[in-house]
Amino acid sequence: MNAASAELFPSLEAGHVPAKSRPLLDQVNKSFGFIPNLFAAFANSPVLLEGYLALSAAYERGSLTPPERQLVLLAASVANDCHYCTAAHSTVLKAMLKVSPDVVAAIRASRPLANGRQDALVNLARAMVIARGNVPEQTLKAFVGAGYRADQVAEVLVGVALKTLSNYTSHLSPPAIDSAFAAER
Repeated sequence: MNAASAELFPSLEAGHVPAKSRPLLDQVNKSFGFIPNLFAAFANSPVLLEGYLALSAAYERGSLTPPERQLVLLAASVANDCHYCTAAHSTVLKAMLKVSPDVVAAIRASRPLANGRQDALVNLARAMVIARGNVPEQTLKAFVGAGYRADQVAEVLVGVALKTLSNYTSHLSPPAIDSAFAAER
């Protein structure tokens, strides 16, 4: 990263937000109670912000549980080496969804999870990122063997796509980690 990339997508002050991004940021503010710095970066491009929010809404309507969705998002963020998103999803998992800190620590360290179902889910998400979609057959078989349906592979893919958008945005123009996520830095 060079010095110029840090300002590629600067956090925006209220008066400098593109008009098409304003209602979307209001929606984000209502959901989170604040505007996370990464979303302020997204707002530089109304297309990016709208696309991320639409894909996120679709992902939330899937059949994976809220903790499962967050496990996917954390695993993809770790595999993509995104410090911002790793902190954010670790916070959500521990503070909001009450997932064991041991589970979060294992994902962050790329260690196996004690729960075989969760491990198969995390391994699939991680493999999608690392292998760029060329997931080994045994990883897919382990996922289905853990009780997931074949169509849920596509839901994991949507989670990985979400993290590709946010992780790469964070890499292109690293936002400061918000105080709400700082404990998981």
